[in-house]
Amino acid sequence: MRFVSWLVFLLFLNAFHGFAQDSILMHSPDRKIEVIYFPAQVGYAVKYQGLPLLGLSRMGVHRSDGDFTDKIKLIKIRPDIQVTDDYELTSGKKRHISYKAIRTVIETENGKGSRMNIIFQLSNDGLAFCYEFPDTTNHSYQITGEATSFHFYPQTRGWLQPKADAQTGFEHSNPSYEAHYMMDRSLDSLPFNNNGWVYPALFKYRDIWLLITEAGLGRSYCGTSLQQAETKYDYRINFPQPAEKIPGKALLPESALPWKTPWRVIALGSLKTITESTLGTDLALPSKIKDTKYIKPGKASWSWILRKDAGTVFNVQKAYIDFAADMHWNYCLIDAGWDKSIGYDSVQILTDYAKKKQVGLLLWYNSAGDWNTVKFTPRDRLLTHNSRVEEFARLEKMGIKGIKVDFFGGDGKSMINYAEDILVDAAAYHLLVNFHGATLPRGLQRTYPNFITAEAVLGYEMITFSQDNADAAPAHMVMCAFARNAFDPMDFTPMNLYKIPHIKRATTACFELATSVVFLSGIQHYASSPEGMKHVPGYIKSFLRNLPDSWEDIRFLGGTPGKDFLVARKSGNTWYLAGINGEKKDKELVLDLSFLTGKNGDLYYCPSDNEANTILTRKISLTGNKELSLKLHGNDGFIAVFED
Repeated sequence: MRFVSWLVFLLFLNAFHGFAQDSILMHSPDRKIEVIYFPAQVGYAVKYQGLPLLGLSRMGVHRSDGDFTDKIKLIKIRPDIQVTDDYELTSGKKRHISYKAIRTVIETENGKGSRMNIIFQLSNDGLAFCYEFPDTTNHSYQITGEATSFHFYPQTRGWLQPKADAQTGFEHSNPSYEAHYMMDRSLDSLPFNNNGWVYPALFKYRDIWLLITEAGLGRSYCGTSLQQAETKYDYRINFPQPAEKIPGKALLPESALPWKTPWRVIALGSLKTITESTLGTDLALPSKIKDTKYIKPGKASWSWILRKDAGTVFNVQKAYIDFAADMHWNYCLIDAGWDKSIGYDSVQILTDYAKKKQVGLLLWYNSAGDWNTVKFTPRDRLLTHNSRVEEFARLEKMGIKGIKVDFFGGDGKSMINYAEDILVDAAAYHLLVNFHGATLPRGLQRTYPNFITAEAVLGYEMITFSQDNADAAPAHMVMCAFARNAFDPMDFTPMNLYKIPHIKRATTACFELATSVVFLSGIQHYASSPEGMKHVPGYIKSFLRNLPDSWEDIRFLGGTPGKDFLVARKSGNTWYLAGINGEKKDKELVLDLSFLTGKNGDLYYCPSDNEANTILTRKISLTGNKELSLKLHGNDGFIAVFED
């Protein structure tokens, strides 16, 4: 039956697209994923367990010296090889990761005789492909566009975030990947968005899910997005808008040869497969940093989230250092304007004080330049290598542990390189780096382990700005767990357990507490205050004091994008289970916990009257049972802890 189904699929494509018979069939190690490449059409199609997922989708690039999208001659198909990779991440969904895939290299050349290799890698959790130009030159070429596309079928639905136009928004600081998702939409109902749709982009066809992103940008490429193409069911690779660069520097990909482009990545299968997948880092460039002893994930106190600019003063920061120390958190972040409202000399006093409390300080910087008009300082101190070295040397001498760099200008090649330059220089002075108002990391945390997290999300600060954002937060946070946080660290700055000034929180305290486990970030900056924590029960403080700073493994327990998310994360011999309900209705859950049968644990939950700031706890047992039944109220959450 599978042969007949695939044959019918090929005949369908041949009838409607004029296919030649020549094709190249590839499959994943478990043979569930099949990709077929059609040389005459310079295109590919994807099938999963006998079900066609992507129809004829285009491939190739437009290079400044010639076209690699049409009339490409097939030269050779290299024998398939097994690809394996074992690596570790300082923080993420898994610590020790093993990647296995089958690689197929298809050698081609265009009408001018210039060579292009198309490289496919298929693993059990998805597929990836990239382009390689193997010739050698001493001069550079530009890629002016990609023909690469993804052709979906009409029943496909999408969960997508629009990318804002460059130079819009607060002080011309867009795009910063800060928008709500359009969720569970038919593709023909999605509007055309000028600057495309950001990664990771989630799609569903029948019962199969696809998550599309990119990895391994390197220094030669720009960041890209998705954009509607020939039809509303075709999405192509979209290059950034002209303003998304450092003025006078490169926007588009550019390199001498040989040259390898970034990976186009499609994780696919069940939601469990996608949520547990590590393809976003599997295909990222390996670490370029040798000395990583200073890189320590952790948790941070942060005054700005509730106190805003008025809190960036000496006494408040001292109180937040005490707060971090009391909660056994590793860091305290001092935000924008510290150089003027506190000053270097007084920050040194705070640093020395924090060191005695075993707390490290993190300092905010404006990325500056002509791409934003943000007045916040320090500004312009990171623009050149010389100014960075001077500043970073000073910070290392002071004992500062890391920096938060804000308000980048987009996805152009020069902007991507600027971020990497900061990471390189920061590593030389043993500084951790957090990018805010920035683009998606795309696996950068593997390449530069001192890159500890990034915003690139409509995060908690937006909840503190507007009741509309607060009301939309439950579904949005569930969606972020499935998409934005799928592969890369996300500095959502979650977890307010008490009150937000001038805002009525839509979530219960249990939902908020659960985000401490649901969300992944190398440093988790919490939206909690010393005053608010006084209203939190002692057993919750104890839980937060003992919460791991990083995770070793993951199990997806269930959920639906925008509706609910249930996950288990492992640290040592302890499993932390967490769930959040993004809908305003009660749900009865039955969780398969067969991997925990016989264990006893602690459950943190909200009472039946659903008081927003009340968290209760009780003992639970899985002795002789492999399932856990519990009730989640509307916009509610839970945590359960099982240890040996």
